[in-house]
Amino acid sequence: MSDKIGNVWIFIEQEGGVIADVSLELVSKGRELAQELGVKTEAILLGDNLGGCVDKLYHYGCDTVLMAEDKRLEPFTVLPYAKVLMSLIKEHNPNILLFGATYKGRELAPRVASEKLAGLTADCTELRIDDFDDKVNKKSYKNKLMQIRPAFGGNIIATIVNTWDDPQMVTVREGVMKMDEPDTSRKGKLIKVIPEISTEDTIIKVIERIREEKAVNLKAAPVIVAGGYGVGSADNFKLISDLAEALGGEVGASRAAVDAGWIDHDHQVGQTGVTVRPKLYIACGISGSIQHRAGMDESKKIIAINTDPDAPIFSVAHYSIVGDLNVVIPKMIKAFKAKV
Repeated sequence: MSDKIGNVWIFIEQEGGVIADVSLELVSKGRELAQELGVKTEAILLGDNLGGCVDKLYHYGCDTVLMAEDKRLEPFTVLPYAKVLMSLIKEHNPNILLFGATYKGRELAPRVASEKLAGLTADCTELRIDDFDDKVNKKSYKNKLMQIRPAFGGNIIATIVNTWDDPQMVTVREGVMKMDEPDTSRKGKLIKVIPEISTEDTIIKVIERIREEKAVNLKAAPVIVAGGYGVGSADNFKLISDLAEALGGEVGASRAAVDAGWIDHDHQVGQTGVTVRPKLYIACGISGSIQHRAGMDESKKIIAINTDPDAPIFSVAHYSIVGDLNVVIPKMIKAFKAKV
């Protein structure tokens, strides 16, 4: 095997020629990793009629776009995608391969990892390059991908290193990585790939597709008021809604509040929900598990309200209010309205 490090690849998701935000976020992160390794950032773009996507991928940081266009690649089904991707991996031997943690990525990535006998880490919240000493097998590795994610129900942060065959593969949720501003002067190289797809690869047919729009767009909200299990009940969540409405914001929630059935999953913030970076995040009755903090700790200003002075949420809060949210929130609403 050659000692030369392979390039950083990003699997690009697109729908009707529109690139998914998570893919552009991963292009931005992939470019950062590639620069540190001294290799290229390359996009894997599969589908049909994709010409309109290419320049955008250059603008966000791709040096190369490997594009396979075929009517049999639309709409997405896992078998032909896995076939084409495996063929490309065998030919080019990338070092790192990034997928969005979407229904497509979660179906495609494990299939490819299994066939390639490569490691795969799901739902990473951070990626960085570092050296690794395997003390068990007494081996040292240079420039490995540190794959960081919450583990054991969010109680610890685990760093996972893949010493199996390349590529080092991960999935990342939308919003976790920051999307860079596009540079429209940036150019790249297009490599057109002729896919080899057999009849067996297209045995699965999509009969009908039903898309349901999300009830809320937390990623775009400048203000989020989020409630946790400490809110107490679904009825009490009206306080959260009232404060969000007064501030012109959106309602968020912790996983515990969603699991209790008090609010829909679309409102969930955290490792198993949405990662957000609003100008203002108000956490009400949220203890602040690692899993939740991973989804909101980069908010510009964080206000936390909790009856427990030792709640972990206070460790990331800019302003901490120890008190009963049933008392504090009405006072906040009254004070804000008095100034408007």
